[in-house]
Amino acid sequence: MMEKEEIYSKVLRAGRRTYFFDVRATKAGDYYLTITESKKFTNDDGSFHYKKHKIYLYKEDFTEFNAILQEMTNYIIDKKGEEVISERHQKDFKREEYSNTSEETPSASTESFTDLNFEDI
Repeated sequence: MMEKEEIYSKVLRAGRRTYFFDVRATKAGDYYLTITESKKFTNDDGSFHYKKHKIYLYKEDFTEFNAILQEMTNYIIDKKGEEVISERHQKDFKREEYSNTSEETPSASTESFTDLNFEDI
């Protein structure tokens, strides 16, 4: 299925991840939002590839989605503050030591993840 042309777009670059926020139109002419996470991976030979995950968000879900997102982000900030405490963000971080942890190894379920359209559910 071909993607519809973007009507309005914003990009957030965050390290190896890039987030694309795109307003698109349905066949009926109404608008919906797609949020795409694109993450760059480097292969052993120096070449690279991107993995993308996409969320389709329709107007009927905006209010609840917004409320839950706000609640969850507020909870995290309230409990842990705004400072990033991950060891990966420390100045003396060594990638080799970190690469053996489970966070760097994608699970089988995310490895084969494809774009999800809520109309498919």
